[in-house]
Order: sequence, then structure tokens, then C-alpha cells
Amino acid sequence: MATAHLSPALAVSSSRHPTSKHGQPPVFAQPGGTAVLRSCSLPLSSRLAASGRGGWRFAAAVEPRTAQQEKAEASSRLVLVVGGTGGVGQLLVASLLSRKIKTRLLLRNPEKAASLFGKQDESVLQVYEADTRNADGLNPEMFEGVTHVICTTGTTAFPSKRWDGDNTPERVDWDGVRNFVSAMPQTVKRLVLVSSIGVTKYNEIPWSIMNLFGVLKYKKMAEDFVRNSGIPFTIIRPGRLTDGPYTSYDLNTLVKATAGERRAVEIGQGDKLVGEASRLVVAEACIQALDIESTQGKIYEISSVKGEGPGSDQEKWKQLFAAAESN
Repeated sequence: MATAHLSPALAVSSSRHPTSKHGQPPVFAQPGGTAVLRSCSLPLSSRLAASGRGGWRFAAAVEPRTAQQEKAEASSRLVLVVGGTGGVGQLLVASLLSRKIKTRLLLRNPEKAASLFGKQDESVLQVYEADTRNADGLNPEMFEGVTHVICTTGTTAFPSKRWDGDNTPERVDWDGVRNFVSAMPQTVKRLVLVSSIGVTKYNEIPWSIMNLFGVLKYKKMAEDFVRNSGIPFTIIRPGRLTDGPYTSYDLNTLVKATAGERRAVEIGQGDKLVGEASRLVVAEACIQALDIESTQGKIYEISSVKGEGPGSDQEKWKQLFAAAESN
């Protein structure tokens, strides 16, 4: 557990922004039950100083994990990703591979995996052909050995070319999720589902406009099905997705992706949060939720704004999730 404290250099001038309890890095509470962490996105080392808005600097003392510990943790997991070639899914898979976490993909077109992620050894990346809209095609073999599942499937809210081939919100967001969750074994340690903000308000303006063709209604139905499945879950509701990929990139490009200036993360509960969310931030939130026990059985809204964010630092994500629950 990281213990952060004010840098001595700013201890005198810190009255403008008091530290949080126990000297942790500042997590700013926002109206409507949200929390914002603005901090350096670089990994924490035994001593770290970072500058943030308002002149904040903090130093953190941590017990670094050994390479052997990280390798053992990664090798013990098999993460099944559904929707791995979509905008969030591409970034998610690339990040899992860069962490050397064994990954399995369910894809309608398995050949697409090679073009996106290159040729990978089966010990690193496995690809199964499946269409979640077709319950009969979900073979139990696809779930063998799976410890965690992340679902990022989705389609457009309004009729578009992406609807071709029966790719509507009802078929993707409802039928697809219901089918694969029904096929999942109860031994899965965590299911992370990417949904959307506004799902509880789809009959209210302006959400009712977004829901003209049912996308929010069907996502909420999928959420409820997951909640009642008996499988440990976390649901992530992002705002409007921003920051590509808007098309297919290769693995080298994906692992270098950034969230531009929108790296600060807002997390809320109660479907009160509005705004946009970087796809990179959403992908990272999904990965972090796999290992943060406090997120089990919880639903979070997430958006990203200008500023430095938590990056891939687990302690900072723990603070964000915890602060959202306390507001």
C-alpha cells in the first residue's frame, strides 16, 4: 500500500489544498458523488515527486513488487475479452499483452486478431471464433481455465453501417451479453462489463434522445442480468468515448496510445456523472477492476478531463474507487 505525503519543500505552503486522511495523495471530491485524482501518471517509485494543478507535489513510499512476483501473478490469470477488436477492446488487449497477462479473445472474425496484435504464441494470446448473438455457438470449451472476463462489446446508438448484419443494440447489448454470461462458469473470479452513463435515465431528456433505438435500455437490461447472474462483477459506465482508436491499428501503435491531455479521471456512482471518457482510461479502469477487491459488486461511472491522471498505478485507482463510494 502506497503511503504518500507532502514533499517537505511544500509542507509550509500546503494550506491551500489540505492533504487527505493518513497523508494520502489528494483525491478531490466533486458534487454528485464523484472523485477526481490529479497526479503524475508515471509509476510510483520508492520516492516520487510530481507537480499538479495548484502547485501540489507529493512523495510516495511503496514496497515495489519484484519481477518474479509480477510474473507469477500474471501467469496465474487467463483473461477472456469479449469485444477485443472494438475501440476500447483494442487498447485493452494491447495493455494486457504488454503486462504479459495471458489473454483469450472471442471474435466473430479470428483473422482480425492477427492484423491487430500480430502473431502471438498460444501461451500469450488465444483466439476463439464465436458470435455472442448466437447462444448455440458458445462452446463451454471457450471458457476452460478462464479466471476473469471483460466485455466491451457495443454498437452505435443510431442506425449506421455498423448495424449491418443484425448488429443492432438489442442483438449486441442485450442478446449478446445475456448469451455469453449464461454460458460462463460460476468459477470466474470477476466479470467486468462496460456499459454507459445514463442507463438509469433513458426515459428522461436528454438521455431519451440517445435511447431512441433502445441502446440505453438494452445496456441496462444487460447490467441487471449480470448483477443477477451470481458471478462476481464490476460494471463500468463511461461517458461519451473519445480519443481513438477509431479504426484498426497494429500492436506497436496501440501500446503507445495516450489519452492526450485528458488523463485526469473522474469516478462516480448513482448515474450522476456526465462528460466524456478517453478509451484508454476506460480500458485501464477495466484492468484495474480485475484486482481491486473493493470494486466487486459495484457500478461506477467514469469520465476523463484535462490533467494528469493515475496511469496504471493501482494504489491511485484504489483511492479513486474508494473516494467515489464515500461521497
